[in-house]
Amino acid sequence: MSPARSARQLGDIAIARSGDKGNRATLAVIALDLADYPLLERWLTAERVREAYRGVVRGGVVRHALPHLAALLFVMDEALAGGVTRSLALDAHGKTLASALLALPLPP
Repeated sequence: MSPARSARQLGDIAIARSGDKGNRATLAVIALDLADYPLLERWLTAERVREAYRGVVRGGVVRHALPHLAALLFVMDEALAGGVTRSLALDAHGKTLASALLALPLPP
């Protein structure tokens, strides 16, 4: 039996989707409940996302807030090891990037 999680994770309050275009990955994080969006907006910064993908994302990370959708969109440059047609990475499209971010622990 695996140990129980003690802290809440981002995936407890949000869903995420990722996409790709060339060597750029996009990542949308969407609050499941509109009431949780202010926490996402304060806590989930471009710097925090860049740190979460240290070693994967080699370029900049830009965050776009979409409050009417309760979502944040991150654009990550140089994130796909050259892009889908050039990369030898197991996930050249970056589809698992969204899942990985949802494991981030939320602040208490």
